Amino acid sequence: MNESDILILDSIDKFLERDVRPHVLELEQNDIYPEAIVEKMKALGLFGAMIPVEYGGLGLKATLYAEIVERIASVWMTLAGVFNSHLIMATAVLRYGTEAQKKTFLPRFATGELRGGLALTEADGGTDLQAIRTTAKRDGDAYVVNGSKSWITNGAEGSCFALLVKTDPKAEPRSRGISLLLAEKGPGFHVDKKLKKLGYRGVDTVEMHFEDYRIPADRLIGGKEGKGLNHALSGLEIGRINVAARGVGVARAAFEEALAYAQIRKTFGKPIAQHQAIQLKLADMATRVEAARLLTKKAAEAFDAGERCDMEVGMAKLFASEAALENSLEAMRIHGAYGYSKEFNLERYYRDAPLLAIGEGTNEIQRLVIAKQLVERNPV
Repeated sequence: MNESDILILDSIDKFLERDVRPHVLELEQNDIYPEAIVEKMKALGLFGAMIPVEYGGLGLKATLYAEIVERIASVWMTLAGVFNSHLIMATAVLRYGTEAQKKTFLPRFATGELRGGLALTEADGGTDLQAIRTTAKRDGDAYVVNGSKSWITNGAEGSCFALLVKTDPKAEPRSRGISLLLAEKGPGFHVDKKLKKLGYRGVDTVEMHFEDYRIPADRLIGGKEGKGLNHALSGLEIGRINVAARGVGVARAAFEEALAYAQIRKTFGKPIAQHQAIQLKLADMATRVEAARLLTKKAAEAFDAGERCDMEVGMAKLFASEAALENSLEAMRIHGAYGYSKEFNLERYYRDAPLLAIGEGTNEIQRLVIAKQLVERNPV
């Protein structure tokens, strides 16, 4: 790690301690959008973290990005989600957009002037993105969009989204009829309601619908129809690195609080950290954190090297999210009744962790991706 990287991480740590940690409990428990914090995130350049310097971004490597996400998630996981889907959208434009699209949108994405994310999921679609029903019909120099999307992060506060649509509903295979459009809010673009969630509070997650919503034809990412599914799925690599790093952050936070508490809380005349049952839990928790971090680092290194890394990011996302789930529960058990109290962080970790096993492709899907790659990479 060079001096520049160290300075970036130091600025992140100061931001978290000064501007985030004192406000987390109030904002999270009341599900308040952290507007002031987001403005500071813009100033830090987090919305341009993975966007190249030539387009106004920080141009960070995925390895450093993962370290940043881990640190943020260890304080408040929600914030890592605020810029995750935004950067997936930016990645789709960076990899597949026309030069005009890159020059027009990436600098505005980098500053957070335009902020948003992915609009992929539909009520009946879920993981099966080929089953989407939202359509975009060409009408002169525009597309006319009709349909709806659900569980869209940044949907209320964001202003631009990578919108997955069917430009040819009759295409076979179905993937050839799917395209990705850059959709800025305007007439016909409606946000219906903010969804209430068990955890992951603070960030706006919404349902939206489109009624004769017109998008200029030059907003078709890449300029060719039928490529949208590939464009969207490709961007999920960095999204899954983000989720894996979030898992490391939550797992680490739960472990560190459990370790500290176990040395203070006493039963039968000694700290509970000296009881073998607690020691076994702490050992497993620490091991999960280290293993999750190493898997995430390996996935990020493969991404930085330009290698195919769907198996690596799948492994990292799978293991790190499960580590967050297990560590949050074990930390709650170590804390006893205090872990169940809203005055402490443990119950938040316990509510936040399940999202990581669902978001950016369920862990069941990750297992299928891993298994298929194992067979493909190791033919008999």
